[in-house]
Order: sequence, then C-alpha cells, then structure tokens
Amino acid sequence: MQISTRTSNDIHIVAMTGSLDSNTSPEAQKSLYAVVAGAKKVVLDFSQLDYISSAGLRVLLGAAKQLRASGGTFGMFGLNQSVREVFEISGFSTILSVYQSEAEALGAM
Repeated sequence: MQISTRTSNDIHIVAMTGSLDSNTSPEAQKSLYAVVAGAKKVVLDFSQLDYISSAGLRVLLGAAKQLRASGGTFGMFGLNQSVREVFEISGFSTILSVYQSEAEALGAM
C-alpha cells in the first residue's frame, strides 16, 4: 500500500494505492490519524485502491469519528466497483460521505 497526501486550499487529500486490509491497516491508520489530528477537512482518494477489508473499514470509521469529534468533515471519492460493493454491503455508504469525483468531494467540504 502506498499513501500520499496533498492539500487543496484547506482540504487534505489522502490518496491510497493498493489494498487496505489487515496487513496494511496499521500503517494506513498511523498515516491517516496523523493527517486527521491536524486537519478539519479530509478527503480520501480511492481511485487507485484495489481492495478494502473489514480491517480497512475500521480504520476509516475511527478516522471519521476522530475528525467529527473535533468538528471536521470527512469524505471519499473514486471507489471502484468492488470497493463500492463492500461499502454498500457493510452499510458504510450510509455512514460515510461517498462522492463520485474529486471535484464533487471538494465542493461538498
């Protein structure tokens, strides 16, 4: 898994490449929580994310809770079909804000 971060205005965009699973979730959690700790608006770019497991979903939920507790907003975009299915089956698509494109996600922040 590769994780990169960039900023657009005051929005932190975290791009994840590869798989977010039990093997990669500790690294992803560390990186994502570090961004969330210093941000008010975070958008995840999943356009290069191939797979997400329940361990990855837990990382996302923890980051979203941490950000919302400090009054921030959290969203994601670029989910491929298999990642979108995991979100829909798990109910995470109703818990977390999912957008079709980067422009839509940034506009909603």
